[in-house]
Amino acid sequence: VNLVESGGGLVQAGASLRLSCTASGRAFRSYGMAWFRQAPGKEREFVAGINWDGQRTDYLDSVKGRFTISRDNANYTVSLQMNNLQPEDAAVYYCAADLPADAEYIERTASKYDYWGQGTQVTVSS
Repeated sequence: VNLVESGGGLVQAGASLRLSCTASGRAFRSYGMAWFRQAPGKEREFVAGINWDGQRTDYLDSVKGRFTISRDNANYTVSLQMNNLQPEDAAVYYCAADLPADAEYIERTASKYDYWGQGTQVTVSS
């Protein structure tokens, strides 16, 4: 699976951005998908995940109520709508794909993901 992110940019605090990740490969609908982020000097952290059919989602506590993950299996895309962005949200955001043993499980550990995009930068000014 090849993953390509888009949609990053520079915004002011309180603004919104929508990140998109487009996947190649017919097996896309079998994968659990997630967004991670990594700020300078920090470890990569789980932000949001969605299972294969979009019926289950999981979020980092600090983004609950502000970020929404969704997927469109027909168009091989997964999106992250980010509202009310704050300076602490600034990071490189990565899309990742995982083929879990349990199709309903959403993995939060980065090392368990099989495929990664190249990342897209999100910068938030205060």
